Amino acid sequence: MMRAAPRPAAGFTLVELLVALVVFSAVMAGTLGFLRSQGRAMSLGSDRMNAVQNLQFALSTIEQRLRAAGANLPGAQPAIIYAGRNVVAFNADYATNVPNDPFAIYYDPDVPAGAVTALTKAQRITLPLTTVGYPDTSYTTGGINSPAETMIFFVAPDSTTARGDDYILFEQVNGGPPDMVSRNIIGSPTTVYFDYYRLASVAGTLSIDSLPAARLPLVHTVPIHLAPADTGAAAVIDSIRGIRVTFTVTNGLSGAAERRYTLVRFMELPNIGIASRRTCGDAPILGTALTASSITQTDGTPAVRLAWNAATDEYAGEKDVVQYVIWRKRITDLTWGTPYLSLPAGSPTYLYDDAAVTSGATYQYQLAAADCTPSSSPTTTSAAVTIP
Repeated sequence: MMRAAPRPAAGFTLVELLVALVVFSAVMAGTLGFLRSQGRAMSLGSDRMNAVQNLQFALSTIEQRLRAAGANLPGAQPAIIYAGRNVVAFNADYATNVPNDPFAIYYDPDVPAGAVTALTKAQRITLPLTTVGYPDTSYTTGGINSPAETMIFFVAPDSTTARGDDYILFEQVNGGPPDMVSRNIIGSPTTVYFDYYRLASVAGTLSIDSLPAARLPLVHTVPIHLAPADTGAAAVIDSIRGIRVTFTVTNGLSGAAERRYTLVRFMELPNIGIASRRTCGDAPILGTALTASSITQTDGTPAVRLAWNAATDEYAGEKDVVQYVIWRKRITDLTWGTPYLSLPAGSPTYLYDDAAVTSGATYQYQLAAADCTPSSSPTTTSAAVTIP
């Protein structure tokens, strides 16, 4: 019996293998291309998200600070100090390191002492990117330095990159070192990052009107806010009620991989322009001493110079002090009698020269603050002064 010869095992011919390899290569190439495309998209998406988050953080930080501008200021201290295209400086009682401070916005026990009170005249600084010095005077409340610090935002070139259009947003408090808030900001020396809107009267109706960039920068040039000289053109900066901030940032790349994103945000200044609260409730708190010293006037006649600081309740507390009452008596008099004179409130410090004195006589003075009820504070008495 004859058996059939075994059939050879089934397999692929060389042509079939070549065709399979070509098809597999084409599929793999397509798959890898798709994966590379997805990877690039995810990378760009991540870069975009980082850039947008960077931008959102910068705008939120500025808005958080700006909304406090003008909070808890003595009447003489300006709210907006400098309004420029790339610099904005303002005063606010933003931070405190004193527990249970009822006026500051935030409490942080680690904030340095130099960053929670106002700059004094002796601590005068030059505002970043400007030639403007600030302050021109010291601002006090009841003889105590104002709790409102100076806060500055400015946009300056990034010296760590080779790009000429790469800028950084900085924040500075008083004369402290600037802190970086955001980088990869696109700009130039002429870029307008801050636009300002002022309160204006149009046909008898108050409205918000934009200030042309050509009018910038605005500077608070009068040392005492609301002083007689702080009117007209000098007071334009006091009428600012909103700031529009415009930033364009990149994802940090260049060429075809670069992506730019722009955000614009209008920020209101709710604490600016609020009238001083006058409750005329409790008796005023004086909180200051009265000094009396003998002087010689320019015409050679003697006088007594009286000096004192604003009462505690004039620029803080109830803010209801409207005048100061002064009594005078000779050292030999048994009673003070009726008030000798009264002076209107409205200054951070007070001086009065009493020329109605007699040589050889010794005088003593008393001072009290009065509100609009009128109620008076407890009095403070000067040392006796003898007229030569």
